[in-house]
Amino acid sequence: MSQQQQSQPVTQIEIDQRVYDLYDEYCHGKIDRREYLKRASALAALGIPALAMATSLLPQYAKAQTISFTDPRIKASYVTYPSPGGNGDGKDMRGYLVQPTGNGPFPAVLIIHENRGLNPYIEDVARRAAAAGYLALAPDGLAPLGGYPGNDDDGRTLQAKLDQAKLRTDMLNGAKWLKAHKLSTGKLGVTGFCWGGGTSNFLATAMGSDLQASAPYYGAAAATADVGKIKAAMLIHFAAKDDGINGMWPAYEAALKAAGTRYEAHIYPDTQHGFHNNSTPRYNEAAAKLSWDRTIEHFKKHLA
Repeated sequence: MSQQQQSQPVTQIEIDQRVYDLYDEYCHGKIDRREYLKRASALAALGIPALAMATSLLPQYAKAQTISFTDPRIKASYVTYPSPGGNGDGKDMRGYLVQPTGNGPFPAVLIIHENRGLNPYIEDVARRAAAAGYLALAPDGLAPLGGYPGNDDDGRTLQAKLDQAKLRTDMLNGAKWLKAHKLSTGKLGVTGFCWGGGTSNFLATAMGSDLQASAPYYGAAAATADVGKIKAAMLIHFAAKDDGINGMWPAYEAALKAAGTRYEAHIYPDTQHGFHNNSTPRYNEAAAKLSWDRTIEHFKKHLA
């Protein structure tokens, strides 16, 4: 193999599913980075260049920026908000607030991060929402521990140390603060990814009629006993290859139907968990674009 061939980046289609499965364990905190790379290296005995594949899946956040910090359509700043009952023991939470240029008011959207804090990908998603006309807040659940530490490994470790019920309270308080913001119309939507997707489902049960729309991405289902509390219109996104999350869907859908909840769900073919995150080869451009277009249309319909 030539040096030029060796230097070519690994693409999504070239990555073995077994490596994706290992990465999923790593992303969800079941194994650490060392174990992840060790197990990937062991697959080399099967003739799979798995270490290169495994390394390529680690996030490269320079790729995640699609909306510049200085984009003239938006204004971004870091803000704090009160979060009683959260992990900060009464101290303020911190988040990334992005507004469209203009005087407003604007419909509002809460953007909820994965299980590693407010990383650059999630900040970019907030800017994307603002560029589409929404007042967007992306809370940093790690604020009580000093905030997102600059890398996902440490972020994942920190988030696992938090009281998870209080962490959800921090997100709930962020939703309430955003809804009442002076630039908000009072119409509120929420979207989130992985842990944030599960929290988007949770907020739909916790907020009742105070939440108008929710668009979770590959997140854990809401508790079946609480589904009847959902008043928001639900748009639920699934990856095709995501057994842990997808296995929850039949019971969740049955509960949504029984409650008469407005919902639609989409499973995107040939996608992995995390397909919307454009910082790793799990990203699927077509599915990410289609799902985001659907999300924005969902908010347009229900937050008008």
